[in-house]
Amino acid sequence: MSQDMTSSRPYMVRALHEWIIDNQCTPYLLVNALADDVDVPRQFVKDGQIVLNVSPSAVINFHVDTDGVSFNGRFGGIPTDVYVPVSAVMGIYARENGQGMVFDQDEMPDDPGPGHEPPPADPPLRPSLKIVK
Repeated sequence: MSQDMTSSRPYMVRALHEWIIDNQCTPYLLVNALADDVDVPRQFVKDGQIVLNVSPSAVINFHVDTDGVSFNGRFGGIPTDVYVPVSAVMGIYARENGQGMVFDQDEMPDDPGPGHEPPPADPPLRPSLKIVK
C-alpha cells in the first residue's frame, strides 16, 4: 500500500536553518513573493522574489510548521510580521558561502492568481545549492 506523504519542505527548512546557524552562518530564505498568502514587505520584493535574513539576530519568534514559516523582523526599522506558506519557500542557504538547498518548484501552484506575474523560471542559484524533489 502506498501512502501519500506530506511535503518534506518544512522539515528541510527547519533542519537547514538549524544547520546553518550551528555553523555560525546567516540563513537566508528565498521566497516566491507572488504566491498566494505570502505576507512580506512588498517594497523589498524584486522580480517576484524576496530574500529574507532569518538569523536569530535578525528575527524573533521564528517558527516553521507544515503550513508555513512565520516570524517578526525589522524592515526599514519597522517591526513587521512575516508569513510565508511552505509552498512559496524556494530555498534556504547560508549568506557566507551559498550552501543550502533550492526546492523543486513543481509543488508551486501553476496560476498564482490575477494580477500576478510568474516568478522567473530559474531562481538566482548559488553554485553550491542543490535542487531537491
